[in-house]
Amino acid sequence: MRIPLTKYGLPQVVVFPGIVLVVMIVFPLIGSVRVGLPLWAIVLTEVIFAVILIWILMFFRDPYRIPPSDKNLLLAPADGRVTDIETIKEDNFIGREALRIGIFLSIFSTHINRAPCSVKVEKITYRKGKCKNAANPQSGRTNESNNLDLIRTDGRQERLIVRQISGAIARRIVCDVREGQVLTGGEKFGMIKFGSRTELIVGVCENTKCLVRIGDKVKAGLTPLIRYD
Repeated sequence: MRIPLTKYGLPQVVVFPGIVLVVMIVFPLIGSVRVGLPLWAIVLTEVIFAVILIWILMFFRDPYRIPPSDKNLLLAPADGRVTDIETIKEDNFIGREALRIGIFLSIFSTHINRAPCSVKVEKITYRKGKCKNAANPQSGRTNESNNLDLIRTDGRQERLIVRQISGAIARRIVCDVREGQVLTGGEKFGMIKFGSRTELIVGVCENTKCLVRIGDKVKAGLTPLIRYD
């Protein structure tokens, strides 16, 4: 039976819950015998620890998903809320005007990153940086980030970029692919631990249609962001 927790969460998915469980076992003994806390205080504290334990396990959840089969769609690379959509100049890889869609992942979102379509990983570029609030669109320019330059393998070989960006709480970007690797649409390739931001950048052309608006909630590998008409 599949355990719905991501391998990208190791070692935290083992260590953190283990620490919380030990504290939950030891605290009632110390609280009642040595400190003399009332029963209600002990129960309340145990409930708080239980909530923390559940949140840790939920953060590293890895739900099973079946992506849409339409090859003309670019799917969301992350769960979260669309915070910004803007046209930018992207000369480094795409080489022309591009549409950038920013997705903010809160501490309650599923943090697995997925390929927006069938692609070949052309280049991976990691950049050190700050850890500012990832809800701010400017964080993509200053924060620690990891760029995946991708080329579509279905239909026209369009160039696109998926950017993993750390946030104020996030301290580690996980990218489990290598240059030259081919991914299918919706395939998992990494995560960002404890709150973050993911961007999809795609070249603008006549047949490119954006399907989402600012404020929309999206799911990685399921929600279409772009359609090629």
